[in-house]
Formats: sequence, structure tokens, C-alpha cells
Amino acid sequence: MSFIVKNTTFPNPLDLIAPHSCRGCGRLGEALCPRCKNYILKHRQNICPNCRNPKSDGFCKNCPAFPETYVLGLRTDLIDALIHEYKYKSVRSLAKPLAELLHSILPTLDQNATIIPLPTIPCHIRERGLDHTALIAKHLAIIHHIKHNPILLRNNNTIQVGTDKATRLSQANSAYIIDPKYAVSPDITYILFDDVWTTGASMMAAIKKLREAGANQVIIALLGLSQI
Repeated sequence: MSFIVKNTTFPNPLDLIAPHSCRGCGRLGEALCPRCKNYILKHRQNICPNCRNPKSDGFCKNCPAFPETYVLGLRTDLIDALIHEYKYKSVRSLAKPLAELLHSILPTLDQNATIIPLPTIPCHIRERGLDHTALIAKHLAIIHHIKHNPILLRNNNTIQVGTDKATRLSQANSAYIIDPKYAVSPDITYILFDDVWTTGASMMAAIKKLREAGANQVIIALLGLSQI
């Protein structure tokens, strides 16, 4: 099965004559066709972000203290192309199919479960014209029949891309605050979503903040893992 995975410089010409074309195979009609969605799920690599070993479900037998985590796969080929098109080229029509893919890999959850998008830096939202994590989280909440609450807020505009791991860890520790409009409950399962795990500094800092506020059960949901 062939994919259009490097078409990231110019718009897909097919979009000039049709509302959408599949970012995977170029098929007309939608941003990600059923065949490409099925391909992603069939070849999914469920890998622990912490130790990078394969795991059979949300828990890693090698990392018993690590949070329950669900990953679509490594950020390579088709997954990388989809994230790039959505995040950096503002292809909003990819938000729903990406949410549908996450829905397919997440366990059944109580309706009180809450999806929380990892907050995007405000300057990135302005540059891209969308809050990429919030938009997917909203779609996922509807599809998965759970709640969506942006409980976490950015505490500053610190940009972590391109900095070393130690710096990212230091910056992340003060990057988030709990929105005072929301109460964090120990009886609710919180699904913390981000598009890509690089060093994990941002995600682990966010989990720490939620636990300090009273959360007991926090699940991680990711589209892709950056390769080491």
C-alpha cells in the first residue's frame, strides 16, 4: 500500500478540485480514508514511552509505576505526515479522523471520565490558526462519550522545541497551572492528551500538577512517539 507521506511543502493539488483528499493515499473525499485508518490500526506499534519496549495494553510490565498509556505508534511515515499536515499546515479536517483513531485504541471509560488536552503555547495557536490538541480532544470527547475540560492552563510562553532534555524538564516543571474554574476530583479518570511524546517532560509535569491537585487516575493518550 503506497502513501503520500512526504507531501508537506505544497498543498495537495487534489484539494483544488475536491473538498478533501486523503493525506495517506490521495483518495478523494475525505482527509483520511477508511483504508488508511485501518492500515494505521493494523500496523499500530503499542510502545511504552518510558522504556520504548512493546506492550500488550495500557500498562508496561517493565515500568509498573508508569501511568497507563495508549499510543498510536512511532512518529514515522504516515503518522508523521498526518501530524505535520494537521499541526503545522492547519488541516482542521484531520482532527476528527485522528480523534477516531484514538477512540479505537482507548479502553471503555466511565462517562465521568474527562479528556484534558495538553495546553498549547498561545503564540503557536496564533501562528497556526488552531489549538491542535484542544480540537482533537473536543472530537474525542464526543466520539468516546466522555467529558472535555481544559483544566490545565499554560503558566508561561516557554518554548521547549529545540532545547535539550535537562532544559525541557526544568521548564516543564513551571509550565502549567490548574484553571481555578475546575475542581480536580480523586474519583474521576483524567485522560491527558498530546500529539507527540518527545522527552516526555511536558506530559509528566502536567500529570504531576494534576496529582498535586487531587487526581488519582491519569491516563496518557498520544498520537505518536518521536524516535530516539
